Amino acid sequence: MKAIKTSILALVALVGVACAGKSVEKQIEELKQWNDDFQAKYESTVQGILADSTLADEAKMQQAQEYAEKAWDEFFAHNKEILDGNKDNALGVEALRNIYSDLEDEELSGIIAGMSPEIAADPFVQKLSDKLTAKGKTAEGQMFTDFEVDGVRLSDYVGKGKYVLVDFWASWCGPCRREIPNIRKVYDEFKSDKFDVLSVAVWDKVEDTQKALEEEGLPWPQIVNAQQVPTDLYGIEGIPHIILFGPDGTILRRDLRGSGIREAVAAYVK
Repeated sequence: MKAIKTSILALVALVGVACAGKSVEKQIEELKQWNDDFQAKYESTVQGILADSTLADEAKMQQAQEYAEKAWDEFFAHNKEILDGNKDNALGVEALRNIYSDLEDEELSGIIAGMSPEIAADPFVQKLSDKLTAKGKTAEGQMFTDFEVDGVRLSDYVGKGKYVLVDFWASWCGPCRREIPNIRKVYDEFKSDKFDVLSVAVWDKVEDTQKALEEEGLPWPQIVNAQQVPTDLYGIEGIPHIILFGPDGTILRRDLRGSGIREAVAAYVK
């Protein structure tokens, strides 16, 4: 949600960004406090909407959604203004922490490139830069990057002459579990000597993964206990992250979800 309304910009101007005479450390404290206060106000407002007995459930959800979007615009605008004015100090890094996930890769890359060398070397900024590099190396059209977990390699399945749909997931991840039925339908429809599915468990406890696998009864191969190995290599910031690989290992589609999973597979697997 990148639309920044005039009223929000006016609010940011009134609040002020880099206050003259204040140390960077003091401004960081103030930004953290502003964010904490904003979060508390947001939660209180949403709870108030949901508790409003004069509204039907549908109206509650609509109002809550509209407020959430407006609140995010305000939150984003405040932190982006601070970031833009402080690319040479730690205050900019703190603001970047709050909004980096809503920045497009190209915009984020430009922001990092515009930072002073000292700030660009900050561990958090360097981690974001490494993620961007990983995404570039594993973008659609690139050859897959191999990895190994407990003696099992991605190349045991990918690049072997089949289209392979790889689902990076975790047992605790609700959206991941909700995508499993979609993946199962695609597997049942297209499973052949040309197509297969592979699940890779990341950021999870082994015992929790095993329990979820028993509950889901997945019929396709699994790589368990991958943790951050593949997500670092592929620049994956959130799960589920579903990738379609070609027979030679070329990355055909990334970040597939919902009906888009079948559409992507159907476009290649005849």
